[in-house]
Amino acid sequence: MFRRLRVDARLTQDELASAAQLSLGAIKGLENGSGSSLHTVIAVARALGQESWLAALAPPVQVSPLAMLKASAREGVPRRVRKPASLKTVKAP
Repeated sequence: MFRRLRVDARLTQDELASAAQLSLGAIKGLENGSGSSLHTVIAVARALGQESWLAALAPPVQVSPLAMLKASAREGVPRRVRKPASLKTVKAP
């Protein structure tokens, strides 16, 4: 798939590597299917103008962690409570 996009863009592997700021070996590995990192896939997709693919990698965030934290504080989520010193059991001598 990446090879076809590169050829359609009339780029050599070396030119694509330079545009994506990757090594030539990273491009060859991606095109040959011998393994590559997510960083390589993202860099090549951007260099080939396929940013729309990146939106498909992660769905939009539906829940904000900060909003969840604030909501739990408002709901009075039970917290750990230490026993006061006067209620602690004291061992008899």
